Amino acid sequence: MLALLTFCVGASSAHAAGPGDAAPIFATKARQVYMVEAKSGTVLLADNENQAFPPASLAKLMTMDLVFDALKKGEITPDTTYRVSENSWRKGGAPSGTATMFAALKSEIRVEDLIKGVVIQNANDACMILAEGMAGSDALFASRLTDRAKDLGLSRSLFGNSTGMPDAESRTTARDMVELARHIQTAYPEYYGLYAQPDFTWNKIFQRNKNPLLGLNIGVDGLGAGFAEGSGFAIVVSVERNGTRLFLAMGGLSSDKERAEEAKRVLEWGLTSFENKVVFTDGEPVGQASVYGGDQGRVDLVAKGPVELYVPTNNPERLSARIVYRWPLRAPVVEGQDVGTLKIYSGERLLRDVPLYTAGAVGTGSLVSQASDALMEMMFFWL
Repeated sequence: MLALLTFCVGASSAHAAGPGDAAPIFATKARQVYMVEAKSGTVLLADNENQAFPPASLAKLMTMDLVFDALKKGEITPDTTYRVSENSWRKGGAPSGTATMFAALKSEIRVEDLIKGVVIQNANDACMILAEGMAGSDALFASRLTDRAKDLGLSRSLFGNSTGMPDAESRTTARDMVELARHIQTAYPEYYGLYAQPDFTWNKIFQRNKNPLLGLNIGVDGLGAGFAEGSGFAIVVSVERNGTRLFLAMGGLSSDKERAEEAKRVLEWGLTSFENKVVFTDGEPVGQASVYGGDQGRVDLVAKGPVELYVPTNNPERLSARIVYRWPLRAPVVEGQDVGTLKIYSGERLLRDVPLYTAGAVGTGSLVSQASDALMEMMFFWL
């Protein structure tokens, strides 16, 4: 059984939502959109964020995560070389007419160059060469992509190939893409900078970065864009300005021009209309949980570190919060035990999930107290 405790958050700068209150709405032309502030994890904008759409070239982010992970584990090195097969050359190289790094048939290419081909040039041949080299075939590599997505908690994503080329099985969501982008940026700092590299010359062929927002000088430093027939133009982007980093995913836009304009507009809103607020300081009790059969009846709950929100500057949101934990919490309880979650809302919109831990230990109580708590628990269950 789950116990719920609802209360007002940050009374000095916000108050609980009442009847008729509505969270601020920022309209966008995107059919799917999800944006979060990196430090606090506050959700700034969410609409159809769990609605599936074809990933198109956004699938290359998943491909790069798998490659970066293999590099990190030492399974491959930047100097590992892979051979260009006829399959990757014909379907992803010069004959394909798609984004390519123009890898020559039967040549050997270093992993480091293939990575730059994917990240900077959006090259399909580079993806397929990596996939065949690491897994034996693009299909086997795609299976690893889906498994990797599940490991990262991207439960709504499925990948049918390494490139994002049309595939009936491939799908993702705006939320999954934001979570993947956040993971790439934090887990692979040594490679993430490649997403901001403006161009790449390989084999005497010069190509500019395919990210449509990179040259707008608004602080964008990644990640990628895509297009799928029937679902429109999509983008996953990260921007950093004055110590604030935002991650945004958008899908269902009608043109590359609309995609660039809408992404820029949403990012500017996110960067200029909010500020960070500390809701609970480090070690400050967020609430309490009832303990059954213990030498104390309640235990304080705390987060690991301060609890921050990224809130509007001119019109502070009306906030409420709920502590959710599995009831009954039975003694003995150790300090630092993971027992619940703090859910912070603006109206009905969930802004943050914050894990909560016990601030102290609770020992086993006397037989009398255990019997009393057992009776109380029985009464609650009957009710």
